[in-house]
Amino acid sequence: MKNWQKFASAAVIGAMALAGCSSSSSSSETTGSTAGGESTAAGDASKGSVYYLNFKPEADAAWQEMAKKYSEEKGIDVKVVTAASGNYETTLMSEMGKSGAPTLFQVNGPVGLKNWEDYAYNLYGTPVFDQLTSDDYALYIGDKADNDVAAIAYAIESYGIIVNTELLSKAGYTVDDIKSFEDLKKVADDIQSRKDELGFAAFTSAGMDGSSDWRFKTHLANMPLYFEYQDDGVADKEELAGTYLPNYRQIFDLYITDSTTPGADLASKTADDSEREFTSGQAVFFQNGSWEYTNLIDNGMTDEQITMIPIYMGAGDEANQGLTTGTENYWVVNKEASADDIAATLEFMDWLVTSEEGTAFMADDLGLTIPFKDAKPSPNVFVQEDIKLTQDGKTPVSWNFTTMPSEEWKNGLGSALTAYAADPTDENWDKVKAAFVDNWKTEKELAQ
Repeated sequence: MKNWQKFASAAVIGAMALAGCSSSSSSSETTGSTAGGESTAAGDASKGSVYYLNFKPEADAAWQEMAKKYSEEKGIDVKVVTAASGNYETTLMSEMGKSGAPTLFQVNGPVGLKNWEDYAYNLYGTPVFDQLTSDDYALYIGDKADNDVAAIAYAIESYGIIVNTELLSKAGYTVDDIKSFEDLKKVADDIQSRKDELGFAAFTSAGMDGSSDWRFKTHLANMPLYFEYQDDGVADKEELAGTYLPNYRQIFDLYITDSTTPGADLASKTADDSEREFTSGQAVFFQNGSWEYTNLIDNGMTDEQITMIPIYMGAGDEANQGLTTGTENYWVVNKEASADDIAATLEFMDWLVTSEEGTAFMADDLGLTIPFKDAKPSPNVFVQEDIKLTQDGKTPVSWNFTTMPSEEWKNGLGSALTAYAADPTDENWDKVKAAFVDNWKTEKELAQ
């Protein structure tokens, strides 16, 4: 077990011991599983409360408003705390060591779950589990037949390159002109060469501060992983060949050269800077995801102005490539919470994915596609574009960054990319390759 896990475990045990000393027998009811593995919450939801540790800073305002409304209407206190960008795991570790730990938190997939599976309440047979459209959206501990469900996905998302179609048209192009990396580079280079005349650049700033660098050290880094995994017919690897790092370099080069901002200034550029450049019409292209839709609309853009195209990097069958679609959004219920709080949390989750108001919040306010039977179709144009491309026979690129070995690996890659952006030499790219390939092997070994 890693040192921080030992600390978190000790802290939680200590908090539980303190709680046990002061609790009455009625509040110390336990939870368990039926013979079939189904979890049972012995608590009373009306006496419990919910503490959700939210992963997405861009959705904080919506969650806060919804939590307040739910609390007022249901009489059950819901607290939402949002971790700072890039600090979710450390925030979770800190919060789990407190007596009032989160009752509901997130993991990004199987790798993230390994750190927290000891705290995962078994969701098998709960109402929210039974609402899943497929149990493929559940993360199991051990064999599936054991019916031990530690986490369930609550959102399916897509990312790619968001396009301001209005500006693209002013430059003399449409998205039909971009079907490959070669096409994208030709269009972007032309726009950048005429930026003074046009009044806008090709790409928004590829900000490398902590609020933005995940777009490149994680989401963009998914692309070379995906194609290497495809070549090898695997879903994970202990060691990487780095076969598609030259492709990774050429798309990143395009981002940092055909940009609103010189590469040397990207270290301090934020996610807000990039978003502001896009919504104010300073750039045509903006790498981001379907979760960004609400922010763009709230900032005055219209459905007619925006669409999303795949991240082309000159690899694979680009003519049949779709958006990058998957999830790193898995809910986990803290089994160490009181029985009443677990019951309240399960009721809250069920409300989010079954009630008219809850599903409207997930679809309209958060812009999410949720994998539950009563889901409301999302008005999100990026979600609709993913559906259209898939129906047209395009193959979505899967999310493989959930197999990345650690935050340390991501941060090392981010630092190397930042240095390369400021001084894009072969020598600095060699450091990116080392961070990608060598550090992968090291961190995978440490994770064993």
